[in-house]
Amino acid sequence: MILLRRLLGDVLRRQRQRQGRTLREVSSSARVSLGYLSEVERGQKEASSELLSSICDALDVRMSELMREVSDELALAELAQSAAATDPVPAPVRTFNAVSVASLTGVAEDRVTIKSPADVVAGVAA
Repeated sequence: MILLRRLLGDVLRRQRQRQGRTLREVSSSARVSLGYLSEVERGQKEASSELLSSICDALDVRMSELMREVSDELALAELAQSAAATDPVPAPVRTFNAVSVASLTGVAEDRVTIKSPADVVAGVAA
């Protein structure tokens, strides 16, 4: 089962880590407890839109960018889930974001555009 809260938490953690910031720094800036932010990042708590807005402000990331990345991750997870359901022998599944596609294809990260899961499959095959 794909849980949106886990995908959202993964994306938030990657955003924070890309900036080299600690949970403590972001929780203080977002005015949310360290423990609660940690639970959101681990996908254990559902974040309200108000909380997401505060975290995005603290990370200086537009919520639309965050949700776009979550949407890409969700599309890939759905694709992997449907492929696993139709395959008689389960194959290992790996999700890719723009950073990992860029590293696999040798294309600069800011040049990777993922419009659909098929783009990722094509990008990885290239």
